[in-house]
Amino acid sequence: MKIGVLKETFPGERRVALTPNLIPSLTKLGHQIVVETSAGEAAGFLDAQYAEKGATIAPRSDVFGAELLLQIRGLGANLEAGRADLDRFERFQTLIAMVDPLAQPQAAKEIADRGVTLFALELMPRITRAQSMDVLSSMATVAGYRAVLLGATALPKMFPMMTTAAGTITPAKVFVMGAGVAGLQAIASARRLGAQVSATDVRAAVREQVQSLGAKFVETPVAAGQGEGAGGYAKALDEESYQKQREAMSKVVAESDVVITTAAIPGRKAPILVTAEMVKRMQPGSVLVDLAAERGGNCELTKPGQTVVVDGITIMGPDNLPSDVPYHASQMFGKNVLTFLQHLLGLGFPGKVNIEDEITRDTLICRDGEVVNPRIRQVLNLT
Repeated sequence: MKIGVLKETFPGERRVALTPNLIPSLTKLGHQIVVETSAGEAAGFLDAQYAEKGATIAPRSDVFGAELLLQIRGLGANLEAGRADLDRFERFQTLIAMVDPLAQPQAAKEIADRGVTLFALELMPRITRAQSMDVLSSMATVAGYRAVLLGATALPKMFPMMTTAAGTITPAKVFVMGAGVAGLQAIASARRLGAQVSATDVRAAVREQVQSLGAKFVETPVAAGQGEGAGGYAKALDEESYQKQREAMSKVVAESDVVITTAAIPGRKAPILVTAEMVKRMQPGSVLVDLAAERGGNCELTKPGQTVVVDGITIMGPDNLPSDVPYHASQMFGKNVLTFLQHLLGLGFPGKVNIEDEITRDTLICRDGEVVNPRIRQVLNLT
């Protein structure tokens, strides 16, 4: 196949879908790789590095001649700028990208109407053999790390305890709400910086993971099993449960120097974990970093993509943290994509799309001009 790597057009997006070191894994199988001019430049990967590994560098119009296209954000995850590419697609093509299909199913339908075969990376099943292909987990790792650095920079205190000739400095208190991939990485990063860390999660089963990282686990008033969904991941609760959780966490939030919230639900608005009233009880100078900002935010006062100060409390709503660390984020994303592509190739792709395979079936959105994914068809009322 001819495989094309597109330069990202989403504002501020600095990642690239495939890094130079991964090119030989595909060229040795006989595939031709064409990379858009300066596609990796913002992430620190120059055209010369791609060419050295065997890729061809070409303008965007030529890259769209490839049978398979790789992208970080396709239409759906890039609604405005991504629309400019819609007419470039041909019926013979396949696109592998993040396209936010649950929140933007109509965009997936538009891609289907072009006859394109589409695989949405966000829908990778949470099963053991798909972990190496899971871009959401990889990018959550980057986001959790970066969130701690943002909080530490904005906080007018130092994180670690220090004993100095000028006196003893007490450690900063960091509270992480949600102990998924991003939350666990935030805990580990805050601990490395010397903070006193506590964390909570609706799944009691993660207690040991939190404690193994040196953090205190704060119990939530959620019935056993209520907060745990398929695959052991957190699931959405009803409003009454969220209200109980807010009441129980209010005191911990008020006593924390930095609060990091991580509760995002694909295709849905993020639940409110921290109300305006809870923010008012925080000490002046405290910081809240909301990793669910792209989904509306876990804090009632979050402004997506902005940093605001309310009553002396800094509330940060970053909307694309992996792009802040584009070099390693691209390496991780690219490795996930390569592993997924190798999986498809091993099942006979592109001549065959094996929907008996769970990984293929769950990520396949469009084929032969139709939306074929049951979840997306349901959202579009096509079933």
